[in-house]
Amino acid sequence: MQALDAMLDPLLQKSTFKQGNIEMIRLGDNTIEYSKDFKLFITTKLPNPHYAPEVCVAVSLLNFMATLDGLKDQTLGIVVAMEEPEIEEKRVNLVVESARAKAQLKEIEDKILAQLSASSGNILDDEELIETLSNSKVLSVKIEEQVQQQERTAAQIQETRTKYTPLATRCGALYFVIGELCLVDPMYQFSLDWFILVFVDSIKVAEAKDSFDERSEELFRSFITMLYNLVCRSLFEKDKLLFSLLLALKAQETD
Repeated sequence: MQALDAMLDPLLQKSTFKQGNIEMIRLGDNTIEYSKDFKLFITTKLPNPHYAPEVCVAVSLLNFMATLDGLKDQTLGIVVAMEEPEIEEKRVNLVVESARAKAQLKEIEDKILAQLSASSGNILDDEELIETLSNSKVLSVKIEEQVQQQERTAAQIQETRTKYTPLATRCGALYFVIGELCLVDPMYQFSLDWFILVFVDSIKVAEAKDSFDERSEELFRSFITMLYNLVCRSLFEKDKLLFSLLLALKAQETD
């Protein structure tokens, strides 16, 4: 269990007090002026630190560690974009169209509410309001048709992406093998950006295959081979066999 210096407690709990018109805080034996704009950022090199509940309540914890789900989504987006560019383009367009449709509906609702609030007397005599309601009905029908089409498109996109999910999971999981090599030797440091670049390059050089299953296997073979060769350039000879074993175990684990 990791702990913070007790001297920081007044600061973390914002235990300030007024001294005249000035806001003060006591740190250890010193009393200093406190600014509301003051911010404290604390970082740790520990891969997965655990803090006491009282610390977690006093601070906002941000975990920047890569997760398997996050890497799977990232590699999945890349492989689909490169292997099925039209599907990825449809997915991006779908997000844009959905946002546009929601914005149009919100605009119509706000306009109707504004006119209803401003209307006096019989609303049936308000021609502008009646026209707005008629236009909104027509537009709502069009948007509903668009939503139904978007749902069908989303189902097709998801079906295609699902085919590549096992591949993305297997490839993403390999990052944790190279990420933990620093436990073997602190010099073994490999960034996530570099890992993604290797993944992209491996797709580009992978051999074309006739069937999807063969292509999927070829993509994984190309990636794990390139990853192994590049990483081994940075390893001591004594650690290469260990790296090979870790790669094989992780590949079997995600099969």
